[in-house]
Amino acid sequence: MKEYLLDNEEPEEEVMYDHYRLTVDPGQSSIRIDKYLANRIDNASRSRIQAAAEAGNILVNETPVKANYKIKPNDEIRIVMDYPRRELKIIPEEIPLNIVYEDDHLMVLNKPPGLVVHPGHGNYTGTLVNALAWYFKDLPLFNSEDPRPGLVHRIDKDTSGLMVVAKTEQAKNKLALQFFEKTTERRYQALVWGIPKENEGTITGNIGRSLKNRQVFMVFPDEDYGKHAVTHYKILKEIGYVSLVECRLETGRTHQIRVHMKYINHPLFNDSNYGGDKILRGTTFTKYKQFVQNCFKLLPRQALHAKTLGFEHPVTGEKMLFDSELPEDMEVVIEKWENYIANRND
Repeated sequence: MKEYLLDNEEPEEEVMYDHYRLTVDPGQSSIRIDKYLANRIDNASRSRIQAAAEAGNILVNETPVKANYKIKPNDEIRIVMDYPRRELKIIPEEIPLNIVYEDDHLMVLNKPPGLVVHPGHGNYTGTLVNALAWYFKDLPLFNSEDPRPGLVHRIDKDTSGLMVVAKTEQAKNKLALQFFEKTTERRYQALVWGIPKENEGTITGNIGRSLKNRQVFMVFPDEDYGKHAVTHYKILKEIGYVSLVECRLETGRTHQIRVHMKYINHPLFNDSNYGGDKILRGTTFTKYKQFVQNCFKLLPRQALHAKTLGFEHPVTGEKMLFDSELPEDMEVVIEKWENYIANRND
C-alpha cells in the first residue's frame, strides 16, 4: 500500500484539506471503502470519510464512488477531505465582514489587509475564523472545536482580497476538490518595482524555504528541492519606476507571487520579506526618496490583492465569478505614483 499526504504548508493561497493516494494490496479482501480508509488514515473517522464520498471526493481508478463501494485488489484510491477537528476552542467575536455574496451553501467575502485568516501561534483571537464563528454561530458546521470552520483556502494576513467560505459539509468538500484540481480561477493584482521586459510571461521555478532564513522562501534551480510552481503575469499599467501587474496562479505555493516576482527582479512594492521595502528603482534625489517613504507609510504591507475568484457552485453547478476593487491603500499609492511621474522634473 502506498500513501501520500499532500504538503499543507502556508502558500499564498493555502488549500484547507488533506489528500491521500492509496493502492489496495493484491490480497485484500472485499470490504466497504469507508471502513477500509478509516483503518488506514490517521484522524479519519468513518463519518468524515462518508462526507467526502457524498461530495464525490473519493475516486477509485479516477471514478467517484459512494461510501458503500466494495474495494478490489489493486484499486487505486484517491481521497480529498477537509482538515480534521483540532482541540482549540474558538471564541466567537463580532468582527465586521465585507460580504460580497451569500446563499444557503457558501459565502464570498473580501478580506481586508491585516486580518489573519485562522488562529495560530500568536493569533488566537481577532481572526477571520473568530468572526465567522460569530456570524454563523447557529450553523452546525461552525462549532467552537473547529479552528478552520468552512475554510477551503486562505490568503496571507497582509494580502487583501476575495475568499470563499463553505456553510455546509457538502459545500466544503466539493469546493476543496475544485481547489485541489485547480479548476478555480484566481487572479491577483500587485504593484511591483520596475517594468518587466515582456508585457506578459510565465515564471516557472521550484519554491522552497530559504536555507539561510526559514521565515522566507526562494526559487531553487535544482528540481530536487522545493515544489514546482508556475505564475503567469501580465503588465496592466507602467508607472515610471513601478508597474501594476496581474498574476494568475497555476500552482499555490508559499508566498508564490512574492517569491516569483523577486526571482525576476521585480519585488512587490513594500514587501519587507522580499526586499520590496527599499528604493529599488528611480533617482537619488531627496524629494524622490521622501515621496517613496510617504508611499510606504500609506501602504504598510506588500502591495498584493486577490482581485478575482471563480468556481463552480458546489450544489447548483453554476459557474460563479467574482471581481473586487483594489483596496484603498493600493489605489491611493497608485494614484500618487501616477501624479509623481506625470509631474516629475528629474
